[in-house]
Amino acid sequence: MDLIPAFLLAKCVRLAARLRGGGSAFPGLVLLKMVPDVLSRKLSNLPLGVIFVTGSNGKSTTTSMLASLLRAHGLAVFTNPAGGNLPQGLASALVGQATPWGRLRADIAVLEVDEAYGHQIAELVNPDWVLLTNVQVDQLNRFGEPENVYRMLHDLAARANTGVVLNAGDANLSVMGRSLVDQGVRVETVAIAPEATASAAHGLVSAPLFFEGEALDNLSPLATLTSMGNAQASISFGETSVEVTLPAPGLHYGVDAALALAMAQVVSEGTIATVDIERAFSHGEPVYGRGETISYRGRDFALTMMKNLPSLQVNLDALEGPLERVWVAVDEGTPDPSWIYDVDLGPIDHVDVISGSKALQWAMFLEYRGIAYGQIVEDTAEAMRVLTAMPHDTAQPVHAIVNYEVMMVIRRLAGYKELEGRR
Repeated sequence: MDLIPAFLLAKCVRLAARLRGGGSAFPGLVLLKMVPDVLSRKLSNLPLGVIFVTGSNGKSTTTSMLASLLRAHGLAVFTNPAGGNLPQGLASALVGQATPWGRLRADIAVLEVDEAYGHQIAELVNPDWVLLTNVQVDQLNRFGEPENVYRMLHDLAARANTGVVLNAGDANLSVMGRSLVDQGVRVETVAIAPEATASAAHGLVSAPLFFEGEALDNLSPLATLTSMGNAQASISFGETSVEVTLPAPGLHYGVDAALALAMAQVVSEGTIATVDIERAFSHGEPVYGRGETISYRGRDFALTMMKNLPSLQVNLDALEGPLERVWVAVDEGTPDPSWIYDVDLGPIDHVDVISGSKALQWAMFLEYRGIAYGQIVEDTAEAMRVLTAMPHDTAQPVHAIVNYEVMMVIRRLAGYKELEGRR
């Protein structure tokens, strides 16, 4: 089918979806139905190619940071909003960023790619570079053991036209890197200094090493995360060291920043200026739902994503107590939340409201831990009204631990219709 009528129709669908306050992936489904090879047709011939960003955690933030760095370097970047990492999400991003006639003004594509769909997306548009964040214990209902994720990432990385950039501080990725080098794949690495790792109570929360093999220990890293301080990270590359501002406190954000900077060094062939690096990070904001603070009826809510054990743990490690108001909201988007029994709740010594269909499981967990909780309010909107009405003695936001599905409901109730974070 011709691209012009397809994009015009998809644009109309997008407008209708935005007016009703949702449906971010639906325009992409419409476009793919009409033009199944649209991703290949629009992205395969970009001057600087296509980068896939994938891994268990950190994909959204790393993608956002990398896009900001490349834009600060003067490049036109096509990227997908956080969370839109399936084929329909990529196509929806095309609908949003291309003209009504299907023209895409971009030098390079930086795509967050779901690890389970990497092979399928690579069939539509093959990556020039693959950026790997980590291999961690993830959603058991989707992936089972981390070794399955390892295999998915390895197979995707082996498809890269040019090469791979990976986090060598992750033991599984280090072994994977050695395997890829032995297959003739170009591999570049990012190192994490022990001092940086020690800044978080539980370190990087990496998965156990599932495969025997030689680690990738004889390559000079493109970048090294040397130290962390709250929402500041020190990163060295070559003879240069920069201090960057992170979107939120936490070691994991520092690792994401080092990976993004290393990839930007590759794309720019080492010419990205320090002033551009600092400017890109100074303007960075949390990716939606990941350390993001939103406002609802005059009260701020700080969102902490409950995606999987490692993700929740590193975010809890970054919190500083005491916390005045705490809310836990989890629904059927997390089919089996039993893994929370392995979480160290850190500064959380009480929970004011528990909501969602998994509220009773959380209440039982808190009872087991001896942590007091207040009301159980299953409906998300009612829970937000209850929390907004509660008195508060400090300027702290309500600290909300939420899964992805509830987070989307919260943002919609607060009037945030776009994934990029704007009302």
